[in-house]
Amino acid sequence: MNAPVTLLDLKPGDHGVVQSFAPGNAEYRRRLLAMGLTPGTTFSVTRVAPLGDPILLRVRNSALSLRKDEAAQLCITRVDSA
Repeated sequence: MNAPVTLLDLKPGDHGVVQSFAPGNAEYRRRLLAMGLTPGTTFSVTRVAPLGDPILLRVRNSALSLRKDEAAQLCITRVDSA
């Protein structure tokens, strides 16, 4: 595992684990939790739009689309896919 980063730092094909949420916006935190992005959840980035918005993830066998502002609220640890 590597140092914590935000979801915006990942590219398609990268894998990560949710660590925490950025402080401040409780509405985004509730929304991300409701979508299944709880601490400890593993995911993979499947696609990033050309301008970086939206980001498509694979979480718990489901596809999930996040906007840049939502993705910036998610602190993750990159997992090396080996």
